[in-house]
Amino acid sequence: MKNIQKYSRLVKFEHTIFALPFALIGFFLAMKDTNSSPELSLLILVLLCMVFARNAAMGFNRYLDRHFDKLNPRTTLREIPAGILKARSVLHFVIINALLFITTTWFINRLCFYLSPVALFVILFYSYTKRFTALCHFVLSLGLAIAPVGAYLAVTGTFSLPPVLLGMVVFFWVSGFDIIYALQDSDFDAGLDLKSIPVLLGHKRALLFAKGIHLLSAAFIIAVAVKITGNWLHWTGASIFIGLLIYQHTLVKAEDMSRVNLAFFTMNGIASLIYGTFVITSLYI
Repeated sequence: MKNIQKYSRLVKFEHTIFALPFALIGFFLAMKDTNSSPELSLLILVLLCMVFARNAAMGFNRYLDRHFDKLNPRTTLREIPAGILKARSVLHFVIINALLFITTTWFINRLCFYLSPVALFVILFYSYTKRFTALCHFVLSLGLAIAPVGAYLAVTGTFSLPPVLLGMVVFFWVSGFDIIYALQDSDFDAGLDLKSIPVLLGHKRALLFAKGIHLLSAAFIIAVAVKITGNWLHWTGASIFIGLLIYQHTLVKAEDMSRVNLAFFTMNGIASLIYGTFVITSLYI
């Protein structure tokens, strides 16, 4: 039990909440499009894929960044630099979860299985990107944007525009709030020649850039509602999501990083849960 708790803290299991509601929207939208009744066994397989993929991605990030984490005062208490978990054990954890992810996709359908190495490459490759590009935030968001598309494919085995639009919502939403999150490490990253939008642009322009990115996310939220002919419940969820996007930008100032975690974790978690709940409910009312 203690080891489970250690690895749960390592991957910050509670942060699965960011992409999970969008994956569930993709799943239930596919069920509606195919006039199918929700299949519990398939839903469990999709959820397992989410967990295994995220475990592999977060574990690999912690393994690869262990030397940076040891130097950064904000991250010295993470499991590897603090000596709570050994680096080799974390690497084994990553490999096991990657294999479990691929294996699980085999039981979903062949297309998901054949695409699983591509998905793994994207989510693992992210951990290297801040070493050479300030666009690292967009590689992270691409990995999470796969969730609604993958869940839709799990049900239908075919691509469709609505889940791709949902993926674009996630892509711009996550990249925007990751830029905000990266503000607190910009001085440290610059000192080690690590790349990010805040390092490249500075705090003020990075915040302005994040606002622009979130405007694009809001535009795709509207496009999703229009495309699937959302009812009042859908539009209510979309409005709340957009409102919380706007609100989080009032919490963080270029000269004040004290509320970054509130903007990053709390607001985005709430926004995702509310949007997912309203949109999924709207599909059946």
